[in-house]
Formats: sequence, structure tokens, C-alpha cells
Amino acid sequence: MRARIRDVALALTAVSTAVALTACGTGTGADSGGGNGPEIGLLLPDATTARWETQDRPLLEKEIRELCEECEVEHANAKNEVAIQQEQMNSMIAKGLDALVLVAVDARSLGAAVRKADEAGIPVIAYDRLVEGPISGYVSFDGEEVGRLQGRALLEGMGENVSDGQIVMLNGDPSDPNAVSFKKGALSVLTGRVKIGKAYDTLQWRTESAHMNMSGAISALGAGNIDGVYAANDGLAAGSISALRANKVDPLPPVTGQDAELGAVRRIVSGHQYMTVYKPFAPEATGGAAMAVAAARGESLDRVTTDTVRTHSGETVPAVMLSPLTVTVDNIKETLVKDGVYTVQQICTARLGAACSRAGLT
Repeated sequence: MRARIRDVALALTAVSTAVALTACGTGTGADSGGGNGPEIGLLLPDATTARWETQDRPLLEKEIRELCEECEVEHANAKNEVAIQQEQMNSMIAKGLDALVLVAVDARSLGAAVRKADEAGIPVIAYDRLVEGPISGYVSFDGEEVGRLQGRALLEGMGENVSDGQIVMLNGDPSDPNAVSFKKGALSVLTGRVKIGKAYDTLQWRTESAHMNMSGAISALGAGNIDGVYAANDGLAAGSISALRANKVDPLPPVTGQDAELGAVRRIVSGHQYMTVYKPFAPEATGGAAMAVAAARGESLDRVTTDTVRTHSGETVPAVMLSPLTVTVDNIKETLVKDGVYTVQQICTARLGAACSRAGLT
């Protein structure tokens, strides 16, 4: 059974305390670069999606250092380039780091690098995206549930237009296993309920591609014939909304999103975006950090995980699977503000004053 966020957070807190009491030592990988404690590599995919550098990276680094004061963290960002991430992994493998936390740019293309790390005795923790190859652990959210939440919210936002409504689907990068899960979950809700007028896969999750595709959909379908937009994340939502506004679509149809980016939250307050999916970053980072530290020390990951997952090769590995949450204008305060992701002051710029008052964000 998949753990609820609160239960997983409590379990991970207990685990973190236990792990912190264990003296830091060298892991099972090759000799590290000369530090007193384990060295952990953190490989992020891009800077386009705000969460990686503004949320996940600082949280992971903080959690790792709280669990192991002597641990060193080496960070790299691939800027959406597979070749760059492969080089970054090869460099960390050559340095003999004790564990790697990997958010793969392309799950399939990074498989060879994961195998190389495994051959070098360096455990790889797949973070947020299930990469191919012999990983040691995985932490993420239920991708299909993300899509289902988006689909349900879109139908709700369309209201009376559902029965004869038409939508545009802006899916993520098909090379990202998560994007495939989001799409599958969304279609399980939307199929048979609304007409999908146009659907696009968005390579590398590029905002500008979403703008271009939405502009093409408007030309093909007509500005007045789009009753909803399924956008797989907030970057795609931003691109689609900019295209809708550029084409003078008013009122805007409901647009979904994901990642609870600050810009998206502000668009929700202003009424330009209908919803986003909030995947609490802290529990994910806690799980990833606990696995990384345990792996770097050569300890079993079973004691720091709550689930298992089947990899692309059919093997079962320890995992932490978390539950996502829907955020609309009605519950921003009870979710993102309450969890400390953003303050009301960060969300409510001067131009959003009246809208924030209506949303109860004062």
C-alpha cells in the first residue's frame, strides 16, 4: 500500500534519527576524493523547471548534511542535455563518489551510465524519475495519480461545458517515464468524458514549445472552441496561457499544471491557471537523502524505505512512494502556505492584492 505523506514523513523522521546516530564512514564505491566522509553526487536534469534548483537541491543538500555532517555533496545540472549528464556521471564515477542521486534527463539514455556506476560499486538512487539500469533505490510520487488529479480538476473546472466540451492536451516529454504516467492517468479520467481536439507531446518540457503547440491548436480548432487545457506541468501551462492570451481568448479556459511553481500559484490567484499539482518536496528530499546516505555507507536501504518498485528490467528495489495533492485557489493557504513552501507575501504581489483578498490570502 502506498504510504500517505504524513505517515511517510513520520517514518522517515525516525529513520533519519537512527541514521544520524551511525558514525559516518566510507561507502562501497571506489576511494573517494580525499574527504573524511562519504561523497554523494547530486545530478539534476535542467534549470527550466524551477523546482530542481529552488526546492529539491537545497532540501536534499540540507537533509544529507543533517544525516551525516561529514558527508560531502557534489552537484551538477545537465541543462536538459543527455550528453552533458552522461559526462557528469562519468566524472563522478571516475572520482569514486560513494553514491549518486540521479534525476535523469532521459531515462533510457542514462541506463548505460547507471550500469557503469553499478560496475564501479557506486549505488544510484533514482530521484523522481525511474531511470533504466541497476538502480539501488527510488523515491517519487504516484505519476498516474498526478494525471488523475489533473484530469478530475480539469473536468471540474469545465463545469457545464464537460458534456460537449473540447480540450487540448499538452503532455510532457515521452522520454520521461513520469510524463508517460501522467498522460496515462489523465486519459483514464478524460477519455469518453470530453473530446480531445488536439494532443501534443512536448520534448524536453519546453515552455516555448507549449506556446507554439497551443498556437497551432487555436489555429486548427478556433479560439472559441477550446473549453479546457490539460498541461502536464506548470511550464507547459505558462506556455499555453501565453498563447491563449496572445490570441485574445477571453475568458481563458481552465488550465491544469504541476509542480506548484511560484509563477503558477500567482496565475491561479489571478484566475489565469485553474490548478496545479503539489508534490511536497520535503518528504521526497527526506527519502532521497536517507537512501543516499545509507547507500553511501553500504547499509541496507530497506531500513529507510516504506515501499518497493519494479524497475524496467523487472527487478524489485526499495522505494519511497508519496501521494500528490491538488491545489486550486481555494486551498493555497491550507497547502503551500501552511507547509512553508511560500509565504503570503511571496505570492501576493502588489498587482494581485485584490485577487489575494478574494482568495483569503491576506
